[in-house]
Amino acid sequence: MECKNCSNPLPENFNFCPNCGAKVIHYRLTFKNLWHEVIEGFFDLDNTFFRTFIHLFTKPAEVIDGYISGIRRKYLNPIGYLGIALTLSGVLYFILQKVFVVEMDMDVFNQGVNPELYKKIMPILGDYQSLVFILFIPIFGIAGWLTFNKRSYLFTEYLVLMLYTLAQWSIISFPISLIVLIVSPQDFIIMSTIMLPLMLAYVIYVIQRINKFTIGQFILRTCMFMILAMIGYFGLIIALYIILFVTGTINLEDFKPVEK
Repeated sequence: MECKNCSNPLPENFNFCPNCGAKVIHYRLTFKNLWHEVIEGFFDLDNTFFRTFIHLFTKPAEVIDGYISGIRRKYLNPIGYLGIALTLSGVLYFILQKVFVVEMDMDVFNQGVNPELYKKIMPILGDYQSLVFILFIPIFGIAGWLTFNKRSYLFTEYLVLMLYTLAQWSIISFPISLIVLIVSPQDFIIMSTIMLPLMLAYVIYVIQRINKFTIGQFILRTCMFMILAMIGYFGLIIALYIILFVTGTINLEDFKPVEK
């Protein structure tokens, strides 16, 4: 056996590498084991953040598959990375609501949607934007696990893949969104709409780099992934509307279209 972090030869009964000090991982990831990893490594940011950020572009398979297979010292752990992404997302929303105080037209496709509906929804989405973002992780995780899983990842391990991928996209989006808010705040919603398919493209890029299907298999599995992801996405939207309707936040009058 050898250390997966520095390749130093190790006896089978060693729990730590005497060369680099890394913990030797003898188990596969479960929810319990993942929680222990979070506690141990959440605050270990140092230069691993920049290495993680760059390599999730250039060699995402090394970052994600490496973490799943036992490499823990080289890159920032997925929960710590997600924490950074959520922090930046919270900062962006604060700037959006408290600094620029932008009145945005949410009817991007000019369908005559009642603006009062969005006035009621947006504050709630802002307050719970971190939860909404986190819910995308299992939605995309299930879609990917069922369609792109040549490596036979456990579902927990596939959640790690999505934690890294969606956190990376959120971090990428932060400076772009900030620039749009400063330069042209009225176009923020249009930019957000454009970013959604780009996010899906990045997710598919990462999972393909890890699984490496042939072109024909890739196209077929991408279509299946998109269908499942869209079902989950619209299911989340519908569930949100149901909750808002049941709690009395919105009513049927809010759904009446307005003429433009």
